[in-house]
Amino acid sequence: MHAEPRPARLEGNPDMPAQTSAPQGGCPAGRRSFVKTALGAGAAGAVLAGGGFALSGNGMTPARADSAADSGKVPFHGAHQAGILTPQPAAATFVSLDVIADSRKDLADLLRTITERARYLTAGGAPADLGVGAPPSDNGILGPVVPADELTVTVGVGASLFDDRYGLAKAKPARLTPMRTFPNDNLSAAECHGDLSLQICAARQDVVLHALRDIARHTRGAMQIKWRIDGFQNTPRPAGAPRNLLGFKDGIANPDVKSTRETDRLIWVGDSLGEPSWAVGGSYQVIRVIRMLVEFWDRVSLTEQEKMFGRRKDTGAPLDGAAESDIPNYAKDPHGNAIPLDAHIRLANPRTAQSDNSRILRRGYNYDRGVDSVGNLDMGLVFCSYQQDVKRQFEATQERLIDEPLADYISPTGGGYFYALPGAEDPSDWLGRGLLAA
Repeated sequence: MHAEPRPARLEGNPDMPAQTSAPQGGCPAGRRSFVKTALGAGAAGAVLAGGGFALSGNGMTPARADSAADSGKVPFHGAHQAGILTPQPAAATFVSLDVIADSRKDLADLLRTITERARYLTAGGAPADLGVGAPPSDNGILGPVVPADELTVTVGVGASLFDDRYGLAKAKPARLTPMRTFPNDNLSAAECHGDLSLQICAARQDVVLHALRDIARHTRGAMQIKWRIDGFQNTPRPAGAPRNLLGFKDGIANPDVKSTRETDRLIWVGDSLGEPSWAVGGSYQVIRVIRMLVEFWDRVSLTEQEKMFGRRKDTGAPLDGAAESDIPNYAKDPHGNAIPLDAHIRLANPRTAQSDNSRILRRGYNYDRGVDSVGNLDMGLVFCSYQQDVKRQFEATQERLIDEPLADYISPTGGGYFYALPGAEDPSDWLGRGLLAA
C-alpha cells in the first residue's frame, strides 16, 4: 500500500518482534542501592535535617506584585493540579524518577519539598540573598528575578511506588498498573515506568530547565532521575492546532476542557469510581515516547500520507470536510471512500456512542534528540494524555490502532502510566498529603 517500505536500519530495530511483556514497575532494588551509594551520605545530609527535608533558607521569597514574575502566572492551588487542563505552552520536559527515600516519613518530606518548590517557581519572584559565603539560592540562569512564564509542575505517582517500601499498597489507585506493551512497540526498559513523574511546562525552555534544576537540587538524596525527554510545540502554521513532526496538525479533537460535564466524565477521578478517597480530583496520566521514522515518511506520497491520517496535510480538515474544525461524517462514508476505514482519526475516534466514553485529553509535544548511533534522525512525539480510566480510554483507543498503516512509520520506545495527584488546595496543603495519610 505504501510508497516506502518500513526501514530495517534503526537503533532498537523496529522490525524485530515486539517485547512479549512490559518491564514491570520501576527501578529494581539493586539500582536504588547503587544510586544511594553513589549520592553518598554527604549529599543526603545537605538536604535532610532531623530525617526531614530542610525548607528553611531555601531561597523562597514571595513574588513581587510589580515585577515581571506576575506575567503569565498560572494559579498553583486548587482541587486539581495545573498542567492538565491548562493550555499548552511552548516548552516541556517529562521526567520519570526513582524514589530512594529511606522511609515513609522521608517520602512525605520529599513530596512536601516538591510542592514548596513548585509553589514558589510557578509564582515567580526574586531569589533570596544568602550572603557572600553561601552558595547562591538560585542557579541564576533566568537572571535576578524568576519569571512565572506560564510554568506548571504536575506530579504523578507510578505503580512501583506502591510496593513494600513505604506501606502504601492498600492506598494504590485501583486502575494504576505498569504500562502495557502493545504490538508494534519497541520499548527500552531503561525508558519505561518510574516511581514518580514530573511534567514541567512553560512558555520558554530555559524556564523549564530552571525549574527542573531547582527541584533536583532540593530533592537530591531522596529521588533520582530514571529517564527524561524534552518537548516543544511548533508554532501553529498558518493558524489553528500546531503540527507534529510528520507535518500534520495534532490535538484537534480533544474534549472540551471548559465543560465541567466533559472533564468530570472523561478526565477527573470522582468519588463514585471505586478509587481510594484520597485519589478524588486526580487523573490517570499516560506518557509514550513515540519515535517517528521521518527519513522514510518523507518519501511517501502526499496522497498516501493523508489517507493514513484521514486529514488534509495543509489545512488539517478531515478528508470529507473543508476546515480543521469540521467533524468527519463517518455515517455517510460507511465504505471508507472519503476517509479510509483504517485511517488514524477513524480508528482513534470512531465517533460512535460506544466509543464516546473512551476519549482522552491529549497534551503531546514534539521532541528532537539529534541522531542515533547509526546516523538516523531521532525525533518524534512525546504523547501525553489524561483520562479517568486507562483501560477504558487510552488502552481501548490503542487497541483500535493496532496495525494501523501509520504503524510502519512510528516506533514507541518508552513511557509509563502514572497517577496525577489531586491538587494542593491552599498554602498549607501539599501534593500527596492525602496519599501519605491513607
